[in-house]
Amino acid sequence: MGELLVVGSVALDSVKTPFGEVDEVVGGSATFFCTAASFFTDVQLVAVVGEDFSSDHLAVLARDRVDLTGLERKPGRTFRWKGEYSYKLNEAKTLDTQLNVFETFHPVIPESYRTPSQLFLANIDPELQMLVLEQVQRPSVVALDTMNFWIEGKIAGLRRVLKEADILIINDGEAQALGDNRNLVQVARIIQSWGPKTLIIKRGEYGVVMFHGGTMFALPAFPLDQLKDPTGAGDAFAGGFMGFLASAPTPDEASLRQAVVYGSVMASFAVQSFSTDRLAAVTQEEIAQRYEAFRELTTF
Repeated sequence: MGELLVVGSVALDSVKTPFGEVDEVVGGSATFFCTAASFFTDVQLVAVVGEDFSSDHLAVLARDRVDLTGLERKPGRTFRWKGEYSYKLNEAKTLDTQLNVFETFHPVIPESYRTPSQLFLANIDPELQMLVLEQVQRPSVVALDTMNFWIEGKIAGLRRVLKEADILIINDGEAQALGDNRNLVQVARIIQSWGPKTLIIKRGEYGVVMFHGGTMFALPAFPLDQLKDPTGAGDAFAGGFMGFLASAPTPDEASLRQAVVYGSVMASFAVQSFSTDRLAAVTQEEIAQRYEAFRELTTF
């Protein structure tokens, strides 16, 4: 079995929420994804950082099951994002974005990464997502994320990538924009007709819903008494989801449903701290306990 390959961003985030504030901590879609996925499978990372990405920053990414061969270091500064959340934690207000070396990111897939068992294309330009697909042998599962910026600005490129995708993981606002429809059931039919047989719609504090073929599966968010920062929750979900799926014998309906639960488990840990602090420190026992808590929460 090959590894799970992820192509995405590594960033330095400055975040303020009603529960605290941090300055230039390690973030980015690929960071949260890798951290969550590494509890289930081996992960290969392709991303770019600048000269200012220190050994302490690197230590956040360096995990037992994460291969950093594909992490490129370029002259210049690392991608930076600054955001703020009110008590309505579903939406971040972006205060500053500095793309820096990420602006000219042109993913080159190392030779040793070109036969992945599964591929996750995190939220990057659809043209770059396509470029990655052209460099690898077709994996058994291709999943991707996107955002309104690409839906509005590069829809033709996005539609091309979607034709090649098995799974699309996006939030409810993005799904509605992509399907040009408010009704998520109708949106799912529209998007599935373009390629992905599985559509996963993240709904923040309201949980997640998966449309797979003609079936639907919904799960609430895990009720937490302490929540610090929702940044990266969606990417941690994707990491838990894809990590479990890569470790499952077959990506059938039952495995997909379990993967949604494991994704939700990892997202629930991610929001309990800034950066990946809580997510990185979680134990297999805690993951198993929270998975069982989800089972109790949703059984009737």
